[in-house]
Amino acid sequence: MKTFLIAALAGVSMLAINSAQAVERGGALTFARYDDSNLVDPVYADRNPDIWMVTNLYDTLLRTKADGRTIVPGLASGYQVSLDGKTVTLTLREGIKFSDGSPITPEDVKFSLERATNPDFGPWSGLLGSVESITATESGVTLAMKNPDPTIISILATFNTAIVSKAAFEAAPGATDQEKATALFAAGTPVSGPFTLKERTRGSTMTFSANPHYWRQGEDGKALPYLDEVSFIVIPDDATRILKLQAGEVNGAEFVPFSRVAELEADPAINMELYPSTRIIYAPINSRETRADGSANPMATNEARQALNYAINKDALIQLITHGTGQPMTSPLMASTTQLAHDGGPLFPYDPAKAKELAAASGLEGAEITLTTLAGSSDDATLFAAIQQMWGAIGVSVKVEQVDNATRGAKNRSGEFDVHTYGWVNDVNDPAQVAGWLGYYPTRKAVGTGWNNAEFNALYEASNTEIDPEKRSEQYLRMQEIYRDAAPLLFLYETPFAVALSANVNGYLQTPLGNNEFSSAWIAK
Repeated sequence: MKTFLIAALAGVSMLAINSAQAVERGGALTFARYDDSNLVDPVYADRNPDIWMVTNLYDTLLRTKADGRTIVPGLASGYQVSLDGKTVTLTLREGIKFSDGSPITPEDVKFSLERATNPDFGPWSGLLGSVESITATESGVTLAMKNPDPTIISILATFNTAIVSKAAFEAAPGATDQEKATALFAAGTPVSGPFTLKERTRGSTMTFSANPHYWRQGEDGKALPYLDEVSFIVIPDDATRILKLQAGEVNGAEFVPFSRVAELEADPAINMELYPSTRIIYAPINSRETRADGSANPMATNEARQALNYAINKDALIQLITHGTGQPMTSPLMASTTQLAHDGGPLFPYDPAKAKELAAASGLEGAEITLTTLAGSSDDATLFAAIQQMWGAIGVSVKVEQVDNATRGAKNRSGEFDVHTYGWVNDVNDPAQVAGWLGYYPTRKAVGTGWNNAEFNALYEASNTEIDPEKRSEQYLRMQEIYRDAAPLLFLYETPFAVALSANVNGYLQTPLGNNEFSSAWIAK
């Protein structure tokens, strides 16, 4: 048996580090959000305001460190994967409890993972599609796999596999699992994470209280979290969130507009944080031989799409739209913070001469292209104005089509577009999700572009059962080379998560996947 044992030393190693400033316990932090959570449940969370809150209430068997890549122990103290990749064994920590003091047992883990694998529950069951069965043992659980799955360890550190109380679900009112989950999104529900839900007014406020039975230790050798409470206030308007922070009415505000970052960085009362993310801004290019109306598609060749990419000054866009906070994409398939991302340098650096040469050679010169943008988006409006000018320099005229988000999605699915704006943030700590979305034709016609490459598809399928890390890395390197050369997207830029905090707030983290982590946050008195 090939063994991947993780020593449960995360808390111990933290204690060995002398903090520059001793942590302080107690107090309440108030955080301004742009939107409310509808249902914070591991299985049914399907919007970012829900997903990014799950790990505050529910712990996973394994955890991801702040870098978004490294897997460390969670509720499980270690795991083993058999040599053939067909068996995964996890050992639970001793003495772990739910917030009501009841023990977290192997039966709770089995129940939680079986919920997560059920295709009738929520949108995430496919992430555990390789699991054949789950067996509770005296010390943990064993997963029997249908086939080797290199993503399984990452998925066990992902929100949808977080552990809930079997007893609480069985006792909850409701005829269906979803009705029970909705009923349990309420004060007093036993949870496995660092906080419990104290109170909530839908669409307005929500308060978390410290879980008195949480297991993970802080830098002072005592159990996390440091804070007594975290209160959330929903303030959709960007400017109002910032005003509340500047007035001292809240301690933190998320989704700070990039246009305000420099101003807040200069304010000594505020810590303006730019957290590395997995967010990429790109634009699918219709790569089919013909357009939806049956006419010849001038963007059908690799050379034409490369010309469109070379003609765009990414550095200028980053200054115009992100006010210098973004960075060029360096992997065509994923953000640079994603596992197995290959850094080949900025993609298609601005080269108008090369763009013009490729446009002429491919027959793109003289074409008219429609850029479909999101109505009401100032970023999209700026992007259109810039691209119209840049593509005009290589003989390509551009007109704009402004639509709502639902219409943009429908056009992507039907192929009735030339180029349209889009963005992505990873939900899981593995490249299979984003690579499947952007490049694997059977998933969604390569994010609606119609690009279909047999070698890429075969490599993607093989990578999903390849448990040799070196071989899988080689597969992903080749996939990224193929995708770059084909250029079915405009590869624009990556952006961070911009969060502003009061200067006395320490330890808050937004992970590259977007999760809001308050367990290690504390306020200097």
